[in-house]
Amino acid sequence: MKLKKYLVMGMIGLSAAILLSTSVFAEGNSDEETEQVSERETTFLEVSVEPILSIPNDFPRQFRYESLVNIDYPEDGVKGIFLTAGSARGQKMDELTELLNSTPLNSMVIDVKDDDGTIVMDLDSDHEYVQEFTRGHLNAEELMQHLEEHNIYPIARIVVFKDTRLAKARPDLSFTDENGEVWSNRVGASFVNPYEKEVWEHNVEVAKQAAALGFRDIQFDYVRFPEGFATMDEQLNYSRGEYGESGSDNVQQRVDAVTDFIAYAREELKPYNVDLSVDIFGYAALVREEPNIGQSFTRISENVDVISSMIYPSHWGRGNLGIAVPDLEPYNLVYNYMEVENEVLAALGEDAPTTRPWLQAFTAAYLGAGNYMVYGDHEVSEQIRALHDHGVEEYLLWNSANNYSEGVTFDFNPE
Repeated sequence: MKLKKYLVMGMIGLSAAILLSTSVFAEGNSDEETEQVSERETTFLEVSVEPILSIPNDFPRQFRYESLVNIDYPEDGVKGIFLTAGSARGQKMDELTELLNSTPLNSMVIDVKDDDGTIVMDLDSDHEYVQEFTRGHLNAEELMQHLEEHNIYPIARIVVFKDTRLAKARPDLSFTDENGEVWSNRVGASFVNPYEKEVWEHNVEVAKQAAALGFRDIQFDYVRFPEGFATMDEQLNYSRGEYGESGSDNVQQRVDAVTDFIAYAREELKPYNVDLSVDIFGYAALVREEPNIGQSFTRISENVDVISSMIYPSHWGRGNLGIAVPDLEPYNLVYNYMEVENEVLAALGEDAPTTRPWLQAFTAAYLGAGNYMVYGDHEVSEQIRALHDHGVEEYLLWNSANNYSEGVTFDFNPE
């Protein structure tokens, strides 16, 4: 807002200076000079209809926000792990830092706004809900200094539309049932409404403050409607805002809302000189548009710097990608998936984002006997090898308990 204010004041000042100089020139002329001036050819001022305050694609360096820490993009590409707030401090943080110091891993994806809408560190924001939902689990300055000291590339994970805190505080920004109760899924989590611009602003404010702290990449997760939303979209009560007047069907409205949020966030984050990345279901690459949750793989890819598909073998059904039991074949699952994704991204040409998939570093015992196996060093290594065989050298490892091993094979380049 300060930047826009200065630009407006500058334009006002420039206009005033032009009017003043024109007035002085007219009043100071002799009769002879006035007659000469009157004989001059009339010229016209061309006025552009483009908005004066639009943000250029190549944002001038002098107007970019400079963060307080300096951590460069890894030369060999991002190779990262996920951390909750509880793991980003104390002994656990020391252990994970040592892991990165002793392996090719070089990046940490750290919760800033977590799965229930809690903001886990103090942010320099006067936004009402940022303040209300902040819990000081982490000292932000100490965290960033630690990452800079160990040259760990910092990625801020911000969970967007899965937000129980905001949903409970503002039911009008969520989905309610016939009794006026906020809808929640089978594990008790609630979502906020992607059609609501106030929800957009809340999450982008968190992103801006994370960027100001020094996070070099803003990663949005749960950028979607709840799973299975198509089966309940006409039963729940919620606003569709301007999208309800678009004339599009329900599926297209959901896709438009999700895509528009990402485009809005990218525009707002331009002055902060950060990359924008989005987590997306791998299945979306196969179907191009996932009708239930509003994710269009192509349209999201067009609006981000990095696309992070969640391609965990455990997340695919029997027979998907030509594999009978996907969790039992980590190499083949990832290899077959990348055949599809590379084709989709290639069609975008120069507009294609960097691909940085999420890989499975956990055991999916919940799938039941015969449908899963224990995932250790070998299974994680096989997924990385499959990416490498497709020329993809960036990836993120997911383990909700943040338990990772240095026994994984990270380097498949020949000597």
